[in-house]
Amino acid sequence: MPELFHRLPRNIFAIFNGRNLLWHALAIVLTMLIVRSGFDWSYYLSTRGDFIRVLAWPAIVLGSTVPIFGTLLLLIIGEVARNRRIITTAWALGQAAMLGYLISCGYKAFTGRIPPPFHGFRMSALNAGSLVDTSHGFQFGFLKGGVFWGWPSSHTTVTFAMTACLIALYPKHKTLVLLALLNALYIGLGVSVTIHWFSEFAAGAIIGSVIGTVVGRSFAVRSP
Repeated sequence: MPELFHRLPRNIFAIFNGRNLLWHALAIVLTMLIVRSGFDWSYYLSTRGDFIRVLAWPAIVLGSTVPIFGTLLLLIIGEVARNRRIITTAWALGQAAMLGYLISCGYKAFTGRIPPPFHGFRMSALNAGSLVDTSHGFQFGFLKGGVFWGWPSSHTTVTFAMTACLIALYPKHKTLVLLALLNALYIGLGVSVTIHWFSEFAAGAIIGSVIGTVVGRSFAVRSP
C-alpha cells in the first residue's frame, strides 16, 4: 500500500507548479472560449440521439470501473507472476487515477457546473428535451453544485491521467500507447455526448494528461 503514495506530496506540488500550472490555465481558458462561442450547446444538439447514446453508454461504465478493477487486476497479476515492473505499474496507475479523481472533484467543488440534459441521470434529466441553452450554467462558490457533476469530467481526467502515466512508463511500446490513447478518447468522447459538455471533456483531457505525466515519470525512476 505505501507504494501507492510514492512521492505523493511532491507529485501534487509538481502538478500545480511551473509549466504544468500553465496547462491548468489553458484548460480554463479553452473552456471559456468553448462555452462563450456556443460550441458546447451546438455540440450537444448535434450529438444527442439514440444511436450515439447506445454507442457511448459503455464509456460511462468503463470510465467508472476500469480505474478500480483494472488496476486491482493488474496488481494481482503482478503479485502472482512476481513481476516487480507490473506491480509498480499497477501502483502508478492507482496513484494517477486517485489524483485524477480528487483533483477533478476539487475543481468541481468550486465550479458547480450544471450538467447537460440527459435521460440517464436524475439531476440532468430534469431538463431532458429542453431547447434552452444550459451550457453557461456555472455555480461558482464552494460546494454550490456538489463534486460529482460539472467541470472537468472526472471520467476523462482519470482516464487520461492513467493513459499519460502508461505512456511515461512505456514510451517505446507503440501498440500499448495506441491502445491506451484510443481507450481514453473513447471514454472521453463517450461522456461528452452523454453526461458531460464537450468543454468538460477537453479540460479533463488536458488536466488528466498533466497528472499522469507527473505520476508516470516519478514511478519510472524506480522501475527495474
